[in-house]
Amino acid sequence: MGTRGTAGTGTQFPVLLRLIDERSTAFRAAVASAPSLDVQVPTCPEWTLFDLAQHIGEGRRAWAATVAAGPAPAKSAAEGAPAAPREREALLAWLAVSTEQLLDALRKAGPDRGCWTWWETSQSPQTSGAVARHQLQQMAVHTYDAQITVGAPQSLPDEVALDGVDEFLSTCVATTSAWPHKPATVDFHALEGRSWRLSLSADGARTARLPGPDTMPATAAGQDPDATASASARGTAGELVLILHDRIPINSLELDGDRRLFEQLSAWDPDE
Repeated sequence: MGTRGTAGTGTQFPVLLRLIDERSTAFRAAVASAPSLDVQVPTCPEWTLFDLAQHIGEGRRAWAATVAAGPAPAKSAAEGAPAAPREREALLAWLAVSTEQLLDALRKAGPDRGCWTWWETSQSPQTSGAVARHQLQQMAVHTYDAQITVGAPQSLPDEVALDGVDEFLSTCVATTSAWPHKPATVDFHALEGRSWRLSLSADGARTARLPGPDTMPATAAGQDPDATASASARGTAGELVLILHDRIPINSLELDGDRRLFEQLSAWDPDE
């Protein structure tokens, strides 16, 4: 597969790297346009814009070190990394270097090399390719945070958002921890033409793509793709991603079935 492999998705590894770079550039543009770095981030109210930028830079440097370390029992630290500068131009340069360190580590590792991740029991592999996929979504959502802070929110690019629904369900929701409520299925329908089913049971949570006009039926979790889901949500892929990351309210979407399931999903912590 080499550097043209995928991260367990249809998204090519070089495309993930390009999109990380594009979202990082958009993030810096939002920071550059802010009237002050001390303005509060509405979607992360405990943070100022400087706090968000610091989180982005430090996080990308730590993931760069983790990818470079390869398979390991714990996340790596960015040894000797400079602190986030308070002066705006210096902060923007520091952010650019942070992104380049992450991209450089990912390019050198390629998509298939193993590395530490926190999602051992999910459906995402513990590889640098899966890290690239997750980092893209982190950058996309936090870029939205920065844009809404400066009063200029933009829709997530379709290419990012369509993979973002699948990535969130596969990485952040899928687990072998038992679902604490009665078994259920929740469907997520993107208006762009893709759908996913989340199956919840005592065996945990598992997700599968639902069949479309040009796709094979879903086979994961032993579910009949033609069966009616317990609940469903429909919206653009970008709206679905922002819902999943708790950036916009669930009632922004078209909902059917048992709406309590969305509240239960939001409150569920499989690690407790």
